[in-house]
Amino acid sequence: MSSTRRPKSRSLRRTAVAATSAALAGVLLAACGSGGGSGSGTTGSGPVHIKVWAWYPQFKQVVAEFNKTHKDVQVDWVQAGVGQDEYTKLKTALKAGQGAPDVVMLEFQELPTIQLTKGLLDMGKYGANADKGNYVDWAWKQSSDGDHVYAIPVDGGPMAMMYRADLFKKYDLKVPTTWAEYKEEAAKLHKADPNAYMTDFGSDETAAGWRQGLTWQAGSRPYTYSASKLPDIGVKLNDDNAKKVYEYWGDLVKNKLVDTQSYATTDFYNGLSTGKYATYIAAGWGPGYLSSVAKKTAGKWRVAPLPQWTAGGNAQGDWGGSSFAVTSQTQHPKEATEVARELFGTSEAAWKIGIDQAYLFPLVKPILNGAYFGDKKYDFFGGQQINKVFVPAANGIGTFDWSPFQDFAYNTDTGEVGKALQGQTAWSSVNDNVQDQVSSYASKQGFKVSK
Repeated sequence: MSSTRRPKSRSLRRTAVAATSAALAGVLLAACGSGGGSGSGTTGSGPVHIKVWAWYPQFKQVVAEFNKTHKDVQVDWVQAGVGQDEYTKLKTALKAGQGAPDVVMLEFQELPTIQLTKGLLDMGKYGANADKGNYVDWAWKQSSDGDHVYAIPVDGGPMAMMYRADLFKKYDLKVPTTWAEYKEEAAKLHKADPNAYMTDFGSDETAAGWRQGLTWQAGSRPYTYSASKLPDIGVKLNDDNAKKVYEYWGDLVKNKLVDTQSYATTDFYNGLSTGKYATYIAAGWGPGYLSSVAKKTAGKWRVAPLPQWTAGGNAQGDWGGSSFAVTSQTQHPKEATEVARELFGTSEAAWKIGIDQAYLFPLVKPILNGAYFGDKKYDFFGGQQINKVFVPAANGIGTFDWSPFQDFAYNTDTGEVGKALQGQTAWSSVNDNVQDQVSSYASKQGFKVSK
């Protein structure tokens, strides 16, 4: 589950960026050495107890299912915070050499940062490579480096367009299949009702992954990174595809065709629930999110594929996603790896909990492409089998590298977007400004940066 589903404190993220900045340079110097720690865990003649940090309440039922079906290994679940709250505690424990869990939930973009500190166990040494064929390719590649496996994918956020079918009918709008059509329909809607917008442009830090997902779909690949090739890293945040996306949305903003409320705020929720927004460009976990914040609109929404930059195209992007990783402090690497692999894995019982109650979007192929998930009807979407849209999107996503300084990059991007919204900088300059700042930051941390 992506922690992007909840608002992220601006000060908290800045604290995380500062802490990461202070540590990265020293970490990079030691990255070619061996890592390790005192670890955690339980010894004795009974079952091995594995401590797991994960942040959604429905996980209690998943743990109960695992413990019921495993005799020699038992999971002890701890809710150590959501997203950055958890990451801060984890980094503190790893630095101290004690206090980290055996298994931890991490978003994909966080993996390079934690792995760089030698905080993650290579599960490839304990059989995890056998799972490679079970997962969609792009997610597995984000969790591994060659034969080194640092995490097991859980859920993802393939993107699609949710739209208000009643509003599209009222204003005689066409369901757009390209971004050019999306802009045309946005203009038509706003002309008919100046108080209505096609959507809200995600301009704050909560939506940084949303913006990244849209550039991902457009073909932008801002980083070229492999832990095995340190200190080399490629940084290209201002390629033509990224600029195309930002200038497109900047034009929609300037022409007042989209709103600019911060995500995960009361005004944003109201926009989704009152008909102010005709569409919501969202991820595969979005249906659960939308149904919880806009309950009174039940039955009015539908899901369509993400508009394309080229007519007839099939380019996809992702927003959010999580994995289970084993920390280097575990005293039970074999059992911890088993837990990471099998908490969800291909378990239909566990995944029914994840899908129906936690709104997780599975990345494990037997569940993702199975009938239960694909044929599931959603009352909130008028009985539509919405995964008929999301599943092909998930299977069509291209590979993508994250950086070991993703928090800084997101923070910088949000700052430059904010300047553009205030008219302090041109939208055409946003990506160049971000490129300069992130490249400079990476170089100061000891990375050898190329474009």
